[in-house]
Amino acid sequence: MQIILLERIAKLGQMGDVVRVKDGYARNFLLPAGKALRASEANRKKFEGQRAQLEARNLELRAEAVAVAEKVDGQSFIIIRQAGETGQLYGSVSTRDIAEIVSAGGVSVHRNQIMMMLPIKTLGLHSIPVQMHPEVEAHITVNVARSPEEAERQAAGETLTMREETSLADLGLEVGAALEASGGSLGDR
Repeated sequence: MQIILLERIAKLGQMGDVVRVKDGYARNFLLPAGKALRASEANRKKFEGQRAQLEARNLELRAEAVAVAEKVDGQSFIIIRQAGETGQLYGSVSTRDIAEIVSAGGVSVHRNQIMMMLPIKTLGLHSIPVQMHPEVEAHITVNVARSPEEAERQAAGETLTMREETSLADLGLEVGAALEASGGSLGDR
């Protein structure tokens, strides 16, 4: 289906571009969200008539997004979660969790603006991009820790995850001792 974009959409095009997209993407997302119009002659004329208004609205929204991005950019947020000794979380930190903590910090952010492909599943400092507007992006740091004290230590640069390191020699000795005690060897099994 051919559509006319009413705003900039990443990996698709700029405002006013006529692009071909899959029918379902257009019907289920772009058209209902008001991000595009079907590419018909009537809609092209309608778009040209509204182009100045749409560009002015886009500039206003972009200016607001830049102001909000300056407030948020570079900030660090602490999220407390339970985790094992290796630093693996028992749950995960999703875009919803990050949006809630940023909003609690005084800046209204929707979870769709948090650009994470996968949820966070480990302790540590994680840099997360936040898309305030299709043309404006800010970066925040999410400090996932087990306690506020641990978060302070992580922010200072300390690594808090303990990993049990076992060398192959250690494993070989234990396995060899168990085999000798049973009176066999690896070839017997």
